[in-house]
Amino acid sequence: MLWAGRSAIEIARAVRHGDVKAATVVEEHLHAISERDSRVGAFRLVREQAVDEARLLQKRRDLTDLPLAGVPVAVKDNLEVAGEATRGGSAATSDAPAPEDHATVARLRAAGAVVVGLTNLPELGLVAFGDSAYGIVRNPWNPSRTAGGSSAGSAAAVAAGMVPLALGNDGMGSLRIPAACCGVLAIKPGTGLVPPPANDWERLTENGPLATTVPDLALALSVLAADPSLAEAWRGGRRVEPPPRMLRSVWADDDEVWEPQPPPASPEPFDLRVAYAPQPLPPGLPMDKEFRAAVRGAAETLRLAGHTVVEHERRLPAWLGPATIATWLVRAAEAAEGLERGRLERRTRGLARAGRVLGALKLDGVRGRERWSGYGADQWFGDADALITPALAAIPPKAERWGERGFLRNAGSNVRYAPATGAWNMCGWPAITVPLATHSSALPIGVQLIAPPGGEPHLLGLAAQLQAAHPPLRPPGFSF
Repeated sequence: MLWAGRSAIEIARAVRHGDVKAATVVEEHLHAISERDSRVGAFRLVREQAVDEARLLQKRRDLTDLPLAGVPVAVKDNLEVAGEATRGGSAATSDAPAPEDHATVARLRAAGAVVVGLTNLPELGLVAFGDSAYGIVRNPWNPSRTAGGSSAGSAAAVAAGMVPLALGNDGMGSLRIPAACCGVLAIKPGTGLVPPPANDWERLTENGPLATTVPDLALALSVLAADPSLAEAWRGGRRVEPPPRMLRSVWADDDEVWEPQPPPASPEPFDLRVAYAPQPLPPGLPMDKEFRAAVRGAAETLRLAGHTVVEHERRLPAWLGPATIATWLVRAAEAAEGLERGRLERRTRGLARAGRVLGALKLDGVRGRERWSGYGADQWFGDADALITPALAAIPPKAERWGERGFLRNAGSNVRYAPATGAWNMCGWPAITVPLATHSSALPIGVQLIAPPGGEPHLLGLAAQLQAAHPPLRPPGFSF
């Protein structure tokens, strides 16, 4: 039986029950990577030792309790994996191996996952492209287009079926943008739910999972958050405490344990107040008409599912855009600090230079961020439980060496195609990207759902209902 292309939940169940060895699963996924990644460029490093790690996993005494038993995962190359260099998409970073796993990687491994590789990202994770000194990450749906960024390789690896789960992070949309570009799911948790990266951009950046199915995404988030009640939150939009372990049945043979039948694999009805904003951007920033239509389609799907759906006609405040851009550029300057300037890309040098100038002029976005996170986001959002917006404003740009270009071309392209996500990093609210339709360009269309703090269960439940009505698709040439 072929295990590459199957869900994380299917793989883990089979490994726990002894239907397949973890090493077999990992070997099949490494083979898929070797066959497919030449077309995509998702991985900087493929870990052949993952097979040996899977064999060791098989010997764990708690194997039957592991929620991600034997599941291959890819990790963005700005999160520490013990024994591997963390390059962050840059030739200027250290090539010394990390002494220990980042907390999120450690949690995935403790849950039984096996790290099969480190994925590419743009230098220091600064932009919504996938190119770096290590290559260009291409969109599996159209190799001439970017996979987005900065979690480019993680999104492309999941979309191309090379892994069922990947780990990335999101400082201004860096999970949601590539997920929308590549037609997969990604969730940016709210502040404090999941351990952040070492450099969290002054609490702007959150680590989170990417997957093709909502149950897989919820399971991965529950492991990353060390919160088992999130694993089944997709069923009804609320946390579900796991049942206690079943006692051995007095009627069973000595080596049998009675297990209840799993519940139906479909979301349950629940009722939220859901707003939708087909064009939330300030005047002057256009929005693709097909993306606007997708938001209306998502709203209608959720209305038919039983939710109260209302249109949100107000646009985001004009002052928020400049504050968000200034915050991004100042963070770029901080990220580049201490690295050898001559080894940094032209793009990075330009972004950092702009950030230093803004910082010196006290135009660093701090007051705008405080205003938005303090009360602005809550006032603008209104009384809805969740809000639907486009995830992107235009289709992904060409997959090219943007790092060799200057500040204006990179910043301009980023703002034109991916301006819809950064606002929710500025206030620390959770947000999820869900693939919903196909654009006339044959690229996927994703919608973004946002919720107030603590709303991750609502987002998972709504995403499950959207996915039930709009099943996920594989890119052409990447099916199994």
